[in-house]
Amino acid sequence: MNTEKIQVRVTETRQLMDVVVLSKRASAIQVVIGTGVHSVKCELTPTRNGLAYAGSVMGREIVYERSRDQVQADIDRLNPREFNRR
Repeated sequence: MNTEKIQVRVTETRQLMDVVVLSKRASAIQVVIGTGVHSVKCELTPTRNGLAYAGSVMGREIVYERSRDQVQADIDRLNPREFNRR
């Protein structure tokens, strides 16, 4: 099984971080930060203008800098059977 990883930015420090994707929909992306017993789940939701996804984990805001349309295109590309059913 392939685990999908995305890069998110911690807004305070502008640091980039790789996180594992649990589920990805245009309406929300669930990610896991960290590994093992120290891992934390976070849900990223689209910003008001739809140009990024944002969420909060342990008091820190994280941002996935891709638009809602780009995420939907990624989902369609990764799951062609789902795309053909529409």
